[in-house]
Amino acid sequence: MSDFISNFWSLYVAGITLVSIIACLLLLWFSGKAKAMTANDNTTGHVWDGDLREMNNPLPRWWVGLFLITIVFALLYLAMYPGAGSFGGKFGWSSHGQWDAEMAKGNEQVAPVYAKFSGMAVEEVAKDPQAMAIGDRLFMNNCAQCHGSDARGSKGFPNLADGDWLWGGAPEAIKETLVNGRQGMMPPMAAAVGSPDDVRNLAHYVLSLSGAPNDSVKAALGKSKWGACAACHGMDGKGMQAMGAPNLTDDVWLHGYGENAIVERINNGKHGVMPAWKDKLTEGQIHVLSAYVWGLSNIKTANAK
Repeated sequence: MSDFISNFWSLYVAGITLVSIIACLLLLWFSGKAKAMTANDNTTGHVWDGDLREMNNPLPRWWVGLFLITIVFALLYLAMYPGAGSFGGKFGWSSHGQWDAEMAKGNEQVAPVYAKFSGMAVEEVAKDPQAMAIGDRLFMNNCAQCHGSDARGSKGFPNLADGDWLWGGAPEAIKETLVNGRQGMMPPMAAAVGSPDDVRNLAHYVLSLSGAPNDSVKAALGKSKWGACAACHGMDGKGMQAMGAPNLTDDVWLHGYGENAIVERINNGKHGVMPAWKDKLTEGQIHVLSAYVWGLSNIKTANAK
C-alpha cells in the first residue's frame, strides 16, 4: 500500500517524461552534427533497386524547425497542464475539475425540470409519466450496471422490483439509501455455530424457515444453533431492516440458493456495498430516482389490485 502513497511513482513519471523530451532534443542535435562517410558525389554507398542511391543531405530546415517547436510546445504544456507526475500545472486544470464544471453547468440547465417535482411527494412523482421517463434514464445511466436494465438484479445485487427490501422500501428509506449508500456486513459465523456438521444443520434450518426443501432431521438439530443468527435476523428469521439483515423466511436469496450457498455465507460471511450518490446526483435527481425505484414494485402492485 505504501507504494501508492509515496512520491516515487510521481517522480518516476515526471523523470521519464522530461528525459524523453531531452533525449529527442539531443537526438536532433547529434544527428545534425554527425558526419557520414560519403563518396565524391555525396552519396553514402547505400543503393536500392539498382540505381536508387542514398544522399547525405542535411535535414530540411523546416522539418528541424517543426521538431524544435514540438519540443518547446511539450515543455510549455508540462508547465501549464498536468503531465509531469503529480505537478498540476500553472493553470490548475484537471479532467476531474472540467468534468465537475460541465456537470454543474448541465445540472443548472435542467434544474427547472426537476423543480417541478421537488414539492411533490414521492408517491405522486411515481405516477407522473414525465418523471418516470426521467427516472428511467437516471436509472439506466447510474443503477442498471448493478441492478440490471429491468431492475431485477442478479446474484449479489438486489432485485428492486419484487417488494423485498434489505433496508426498507418506504420512500424515505429509498432516498436515504441513494443519498448516503449502504454497507451490509454478514460476519463469518462458523466459529460461533460450532462444528462443520453444526453449520450444515443450521443451513437446513435456514432453508426450513422459508419452506424450501430441507432435511427435517438436520433442520431440527440446527434450530438449537439459531441463537447465533437471531441477533441480526430475529428469532422469527424475518430480519431487521434497520441494520440491513435480510428476511430469511420469504424464499428470496440474494447471494445464492441452497445448502451449499448458505454454508458458504455462514463460513465466510459477506460484505456488500451500495455507493452513495449524494456527490454525483442533485437533490432533484435523487428525488425523482427515488420515486422511480419506489414505483418499480409499488405502482405495479397497486395496478394489480
